[in-house]
Amino acid sequence: MTLTTEQKAERFRELHASGCFVMANAWDAGSARMLEATGFSGLGTTSAGFAWAIGQKYGATSRDLALANAKAIVDAVDVPVSGDLLNGFGASPETVAETIRLAADVGLAGGSIEDTTGDPAAPLFDRELAKERIIAAVEAARVLDRPFVLCARADGLFAGACDLDEILARLTLYEEAGADLLFAPALMTLADVDKVVGHVQTPINVLAGVGNEGTVSDFAARGVRRISVGSQFYSAIAGRLQAAAQELHNDGTFGWVEGGMPYPELNGLMR
Repeated sequence: MTLTTEQKAERFRELHASGCFVMANAWDAGSARMLEATGFSGLGTTSAGFAWAIGQKYGATSRDLALANAKAIVDAVDVPVSGDLLNGFGASPETVAETIRLAADVGLAGGSIEDTTGDPAAPLFDRELAKERIIAAVEAARVLDRPFVLCARADGLFAGACDLDEILARLTLYEEAGADLLFAPALMTLADVDKVVGHVQTPINVLAGVGNEGTVSDFAARGVRRISVGSQFYSAIAGRLQAAAQELHNDGTFGWVEGGMPYPELNGLMR
């Protein structure tokens, strides 16, 4: 069954209405098809994974290129897709709003906006501007002709730029701005997750696999609405590629072929 863009958007909104689900992150159309075949009900893009796949550093990819990749992923699968939209590809609220409109145009059912600047000397937008940026994103999403799940990210821990108290303060601002989902990457302990869940009323996303403890069941029991993996699938595959290449180059052996997905199975997932 092929879903329309509107049906995908509605299904994505419904996934965020209750319970807890895992949103796997794909870096291209092929990986998206593999993840869909595994059974994930919603996918996200990964800006880092995509950048690495095309030989760029994280954060160096242009908006046009990122959205073109997002469209390829959207078109490849029959489940809703959320876009990793970095900081909206610009500082101003107007630029962020335009990014949301463009994201909807390529068929994304949601997207995230970070509060990082890309400037190591001042890595976070100040609180007032950060909130204005989320307000602009929310307003742009609300006037669309279909649902769009707007995720506001407080990335200070991930960027090594602030403590958890600052994260909680920023999440409160983004909740006030009307975000549908709140996200603070790099919550390394279940106690930190508990603090975030207890501090806000808006559902939260947790990034798994970045040094944090806990399982899907642990997060679900604490009221986490969505779990994403970011670039971790890509990192896992890169690690296996590196090990296989080193075995072939250094030892001249072929043990690395064991465990690979069979050619017919992999080819059968593609169109």
